[in-house]
Amino acid sequence: MFSETDALIDRIAVALIRRRERIGTAESCTGGLIAAACTSLSGSSAWFERGVVSYSNEAKAELLGVPKGLIALHGAVSAEVAEHMARGLLAHAPIDWALAVTGVAGPTGGSDAKPVGTVWLALVHAGRPAQVWRENFGGDRQAVRMQTVTAGLTALCEALEDRDR
Repeated sequence: MFSETDALIDRIAVALIRRRERIGTAESCTGGLIAAACTSLSGSSAWFERGVVSYSNEAKAELLGVPKGLIALHGAVSAEVAEHMARGLLAHAPIDWALAVTGVAGPTGGSDAKPVGTVWLALVHAGRPAQVWRENFGGDRQAVRMQTVTAGLTALCEALEDRDR
């Protein structure tokens, strides 16, 4: 069965190969699901370079260069941290695109300010302004994580195809 995610991955692969560009992911709440979706396609090494799972705040700081003070000020689930995750990966990997996600998948960990289902995503292309946005997903932990995968891949696909026009 061919899923919506499979269709997005096919479109992303075609666009990245055509442009001779590569992508990497920096994931927190999805725990590598976006990277797994990308690498489910045979031959993805032609366009997918790496995925970093930075689940803890320490990993965000050590692996992606997110300032600890920024995390303390805004929280790990924030626009600022999502953007720094993407920019940090872009700065340290031979990639053209970085997609980062950080959120509260639940069922615990939510607050009034950041309820379960709150996810920040950031998409950065070398030399261009970042696209950073917030999603508020419903459902259980798995639903939040899968909706995050779809939202990130959809944004990447649209950005790639928009630039191809």
